[in-house]
Amino acid sequence: MKLAGIDEAGRGPVIGPMVVAAVVVDEEKTEELRKLGVRDSKKLTPKRRAALFDEIIKVLDDYVILELSPEEIDSRGGTLNEFEVENFARALNSLGVKPDVVYVDAADVKEARFGADIEPRLNFKARIVSEHGADDRFIPVSAASILAKVTRDRAIERLREEYGEIGSGYPSDPRTREFLREYYVKHGEFPPIVRRSWKTLRKIEGEIKGRKSSRKQYGLDRFIGGSSPQP
Repeated sequence: MKLAGIDEAGRGPVIGPMVVAAVVVDEEKTEELRKLGVRDSKKLTPKRRAALFDEIIKVLDDYVILELSPEEIDSRGGTLNEFEVENFARALNSLGVKPDVVYVDAADVKEARFGADIEPRLNFKARIVSEHGADDRFIPVSAASILAKVTRDRAIERLREEYGEIGSGYPSDPRTREFLREYYVKHGEFPPIVRRSWKTLRKIEGEIKGRKSSRKQYGLDRFIGGSSPQP
């Protein structure tokens, strides 16, 4: 029996791509993945994930990795969940080896609904198992999560080489926010590597424009005050 796992990395960041990875492995080979130490990518160090990448691929029957640019994410027609459903289906449909069972790491609060939305979009018949925390529960999803995370990490490293320290790319990362502020102040706009539909950018832009406006008003008040006749 052929088992598929699918997961994403980089759903939430304001910088860089979202990566979707789908894998297919023969049920009899899942123990090989387990012996390699394959598990949820979040529980592995970056170095360990990178070391596992090529080892995992050797065991798989097939895999597909989609690197979705900020432009693609910004131009999506619906919600982020709908975008993810479409690209999960797209990755699975691109597999040359079709699985009998597909394990999905559900993004929807209703995990069964997420799988039900994917199923009619597939060009093959398979049983869909859609659960929260599937990357920690099912080896094929763990393998997919590692491929997705390593691909995302490599993409961020390439951006660091071009732009300098950008942090992790997540809005909560102070280094990322500082990079975005400094870039905007210097260039008057955000770099092309950002997701322009993210509220983070509007907040940062508002903060910067608010400071400039305050400084201008302060300068104007001083000018008006300084030109007034002495009592």
